[in-house]
Amino acid sequence: MNDFPTGLGADAPMVRFAKVSKRYGDLTILDELDLDVATNEMVSIIGPSGSGKTTVLRLLMTLEPVSDGVIYVEGASLTHMQRNGGLVPANQRRLRQQRNKIGMVFQHFNRFPHMTALENCMEGPVQVLGLPKAEAEDRAVDLLDLVGLADKKGEHPARLSGGQQQRVAIARALAMLPKVMLLDEVTSALDPEVIGEVLAVIRQLNSEHNLTMLMVTHQMGFAKEISDLVCFFHSGKIEEQGKPGDIFGNPHSPRTQQFRSAVLEAG
Repeated sequence: MNDFPTGLGADAPMVRFAKVSKRYGDLTILDELDLDVATNEMVSIIGPSGSGKTTVLRLLMTLEPVSDGVIYVEGASLTHMQRNGGLVPANQRRLRQQRNKIGMVFQHFNRFPHMTALENCMEGPVQVLGLPKAEAEDRAVDLLDLVGLADKKGEHPARLSGGQQQRVAIARALAMLPKVMLLDEVTSALDPEVIGEVLAVIRQLNSEHNLTMLMVTHQMGFAKEISDLVCFFHSGKIEEQGKPGDIFGNPHSPRTQQFRSAVLEAG
């Protein structure tokens, strides 16, 4: 592990995966992933089920430890810390400090059912960031307005539609003021008629706010429209990456071509 630098300098990408692997016993989910994500870049991660897409986000959110390699955020190691001149796995204190830079919106809404929309958005800033309740409430109100739910701030999740619940989840993640936002199949649990309202919020975040975003999605048309970079995963590796027009219009890899054809036929 001493071969890895402890920092990447002022010109570092916002996120860097350096030879990152994830294994469960003999099963390799990610295989020596190298990936740089620039500040304010929107990266879409696509590929068949089981290709390692969601694992990329879970490792970046520190929900699971890496098996090998190092993840950096803003030039500092996320997954490791310096000790005796080298890097060792980060302890919980270090992980908590670094994790505050990252927000994640899950496929299933993961909201607190006993709290109102407003309280859901206030909980993290108050409990984790130590924000005064009045300031956290002001921030929560602004964010619920941003996602089009200012009039639903007093409602509990059970009284909201799936699309509204997912928009609350986006507002709740934004309340922590992350520099990196992770979106894991955020429309896959939604009815078709409400998918558009969630995609509209993501589109707005991408165009109007300084967020670095990584999105795992099956919404190929949306990924083509909104992404700066598209990464096609296969068997735990990036099979092909490039601009959306290249990946969706003229992919070079036979596997990418096959995936694109299957998606077009399914659509």
